[in-house]
Amino acid sequence: MSQVRTLTKTSILVALASVLHAVEALIPLSSIAVPGAKLGLANIVALYAVLTMGLGQAMTISFLRTLIGSLLGGTFLNIGYYLSTSGALASTLVMYAVSRVGTGRISIVGVSVLGAFTHNLTQLLVAATLLRSAGVLFYLPYLLFFAIPTGIFIGLTGGRIMRAFPERSMDRSGR
Repeated sequence: MSQVRTLTKTSILVALASVLHAVEALIPLSSIAVPGAKLGLANIVALYAVLTMGLGQAMTISFLRTLIGSLLGGTFLNIGYYLSTSGALASTLVMYAVSRVGTGRISIVGVSVLGAFTHNLTQLLVAATLLRSAGVLFYLPYLLFFAIPTGIFIGLTGGRIMRAFPERSMDRSGR
């Protein structure tokens, strides 16, 4: 893929992920589910980037989405920013690794669920470090209870997108 095409695709995906991040902020899930739980709509874009682009572009998209989201949401450099960014980057890295190692053995849904698990675990580990308290780790089962169905939803949605754009799908070369 040419540099201009890569930059254009990356920019469009950052914009799309940022819009999904902003839309999700309007959905009040915390009042009906586990506090802090989210659908992870922007992770659809991260999953797509992991499966169609290289690790560098996927990480760039995840980082810029959290940066833009924190600037728009007024959370830049607060604890929420660090939790969001660390979770997004760790989950993108794990999804990339699993999609490459598990080619043909792990489905897109499986990749997504592992990404959701990683996102939640990373956020709690960072929170425990920042707060200097391991007590927050007791929250993990509750978050995972919500992460599994949302990971499935993101994976199923990502699979539909991959089927809609087959010529762009599964570029395992990282180009």
